[in-house]
Amino acid sequence: MSLVRNFATVGGATLLSRLLGFVRDVLLAAAVGAGPVADAFVVAFRLPNLFRRLLAEGAFNSAFIPLFGRTVEEEGDESARRFAGEIGAALLFCLLALTALAQIFMPFVVWALAPGFAGDPEKFDLTVLMSRIAFPYLIFISLLAFIGGILNTYQRFAAAAFAPVMLNVVMSAVLGTVLMTGIEDSMTLGIILAVGVTVGGIVQLVVVIADLKRLGFRIPVFRPRYTKSAKRLLTLGIPGVVAGGVTQINIAVGQIIASLQEGANALLYYADRLYQLPLGVIGIAIGVVLLPSLTRQLRSGHMVAYQHSLNRALEFSLVLTLPAAVALAVLPQEIVAVLFQRVRFDAAAVEGTAAALTAFSFGLPAFVLNKVFSPGYFSREDTKTPMIFAAIGMVVNVGLSIALFPFLQHVGIALATSVAGWVNTGLLIYVLARRGHFAPDFKLLRRLVLVLLASLFMGAILHFAALYLAPYLTDSWLIIRAASLALLILLGMVTFALFTQLSGGADLAGMLKALTRRNT
Repeated sequence: MSLVRNFATVGGATLLSRLLGFVRDVLLAAAVGAGPVADAFVVAFRLPNLFRRLLAEGAFNSAFIPLFGRTVEEEGDESARRFAGEIGAALLFCLLALTALAQIFMPFVVWALAPGFAGDPEKFDLTVLMSRIAFPYLIFISLLAFIGGILNTYQRFAAAAFAPVMLNVVMSAVLGTVLMTGIEDSMTLGIILAVGVTVGGIVQLVVVIADLKRLGFRIPVFRPRYTKSAKRLLTLGIPGVVAGGVTQINIAVGQIIASLQEGANALLYYADRLYQLPLGVIGIAIGVVLLPSLTRQLRSGHMVAYQHSLNRALEFSLVLTLPAAVALAVLPQEIVAVLFQRVRFDAAAVEGTAAALTAFSFGLPAFVLNKVFSPGYFSREDTKTPMIFAAIGMVVNVGLSIALFPFLQHVGIALATSVAGWVNTGLLIYVLARRGHFAPDFKLLRRLVLVLLASLFMGAILHFAALYLAPYLTDSWLIIRAASLALLILLGMVTFALFTQLSGGADLAGMLKALTRRNT
């Protein structure tokens, strides 16, 4: 069960990061609400993150980790260092070139991602300025992904998983200072927030560099060259731009359309942050751990271990994801109100964010399953097949977003993203099984049915409990509202755990023992 322990290591660090991210977002909601500065910040912050997830976490990691893992297994550490040096030099050169181009053409980039801002010159100019300041974050966070891939291959997951915590620490400190000083000027607020993003990127990079030094892995410095290694990485990486970043591409499409509705980008951002908590803790953790594990097992010819890892990852992910999705769908209003409703975040913002969260919750299992099944392709150095499926998903997303936006506005965008996620994930599962690379057994299928029933039962309990606690969930005192929400969450966890354990849907006790057992 070392796989479960590694999931827990990454997931635990990600959970801490996301919890601190909520602190950051609560402070952000209090400081800027859902107005023009919030809209500008969402675009400026998402721009480098979009490129990071497409290039660094998507294309780069899906190609780099299998190639680096093969080099370590077949040629040893010295060749792995040389390979890392060649790839690192090429990556840094590309990042610097991309950043320079982005600085020059930022007005066009902002117009492409948020064309609706063009009707408000002040907001458009502020977004361009903030994006220019925040974009270098891409350099630091992409180098973090590169070094994190090396550490993960050597089964060192903690530092790379913990690093994002530092961004939220920095941003929370910045926003806390803004609230204490009472800064209200839009330009000043925007500059301070954007600078905080870039500084946070630097701090994150320092965390993984320190762990790489402790590992004793020294990356040699080369001048950028188009070597055989770089060519192979590029061949695998180009399809990964689409395949690894399908969720981010869909979000970007939604952002473009949402810019036509005042405040919609901010509402989608806050809803996205909420459903990204389970996606980050479960989906990203599984993706990070599973890819190097599957790669090693394939290279060693351990096909039984490969199937076991894939099946256990699927089981583990849905045991955590399905109840989370049901809870978000049943309690969106309560969750959003307790976390965000204060100062400039009013009841209308709560209602709009909760509606989007419900639509996103429908797609949450699909987004997590994408992280489970994509490594089944990437570990075989197949990035083209997921690229095709992701492209199909994007077509569905764009078509549905355009079709639903006039009727449902920003909620239609969230719903389109969820449907596209299911289309993409369904294709991944179908083809992987047809090729014989995924073979679920009867035990797995039986457990998944029981987990689904347990999640629905938990949802019914939460619904009626929320009705009973309604006076407390709307109390004027925040501490009473927060305690009531915490009680609902605890009730849901206990209900799901008992039903699942007693019905045999999952061996939660066994998983808990695996987390506390020492490696031997």
